[in-house]
Amino acid sequence: MSKRKAPTTDNPNADFCDFLMELANYEKNVNRQMHKYNVYRKAAGLLNKHPTRIKSGDEAKKLEGIGKQIGKKIDEFIATGSLAKLDKIRASDTNVAITELTKVTGVGPAAAQKFVQEGIMSIEDLRKNVEKLNHHQQIGVKYFEDFEKRIPREEMEKLKEIAFGVIKKIDDEYTADVCGSFRRGAASSGDIDILLTHPSFNSTDKKQPELLKNVVLQLEKINFITDRLSLGDSKFMGVCVLPESDEETKRVFRRIDIRLIPHDQFYPALLYFTGSDIFNKNMRAHALEQGFTLNEYSIRPVGSTGTPGEPLPVSSEEDIFDYIDYKFKKPSERNE
Repeated sequence: MSKRKAPTTDNPNADFCDFLMELANYEKNVNRQMHKYNVYRKAAGLLNKHPTRIKSGDEAKKLEGIGKQIGKKIDEFIATGSLAKLDKIRASDTNVAITELTKVTGVGPAAAQKFVQEGIMSIEDLRKNVEKLNHHQQIGVKYFEDFEKRIPREEMEKLKEIAFGVIKKIDDEYTADVCGSFRRGAASSGDIDILLTHPSFNSTDKKQPELLKNVVLQLEKINFITDRLSLGDSKFMGVCVLPESDEETKRVFRRIDIRLIPHDQFYPALLYFTGSDIFNKNMRAHALEQGFTLNEYSIRPVGSTGTPGEPLPVSSEEDIFDYIDYKFKKPSERNE
């Protein structure tokens, strides 16, 4: 999945969201405090969806998930236009370097801290020390500028058309869908995430890695996939690009993930990987209230002992909504 979040254009609280995400990334990448990261990220998500400008910390605290400390930071930002904590963070070369290095796919917080300890402080420094990078990190540095760019929806449609055309030529019994924010109707995406399944492969069967490998090989053959990051039994991570055209526009290399899902688990997975995070959380909570447990693999009834039963048969997303008596929402209605 992409490290880049969608831009917060037309958001009256964009400046609050920006500083909250900066604090979130600091806690994740420098302090390794995932709890604080999640708190800041959730608050940014709430403010991103709030339709009007927040005028005070007290007003922000009325939103479930925003507490006293974030309210104080919003008041400070409104009063001064900045945050003392962020100014301090930005004054540290180490903090700035770790934050920059973790933008590279394949470079997590631990790797970034190790590089900084070795005096590698920037993307350019990484390029001068390629021998210290693993394969994934080398690809991340090679295409860094391209991976930082959002993918316009029109280009996502073209990428999807090419990939699905190849998949159907291999075997028209494959089912594939692009998930994530693209499926929810987003104007741009960070990368392309494809879910793939075939009726010959169920969760009770032995692994069938050739179902995924065949697709990857054919996409490589037409130079749609240009680089592999990893290829396992059920997940491929790599790089793709649109074919050359007569236009003088520069081709941009994009991150692509393809997941092979057992046929009987495809629709729970599609629901989960479509998101949004908040929608998934609300739907799972409702499922529990109705006596079911729902995750990316299955929906199962929970008995009186609290032990989940056998997975229920699911042949569409609508089946899942019906089981838990939840009004069906199209993907475009799942953004909050």
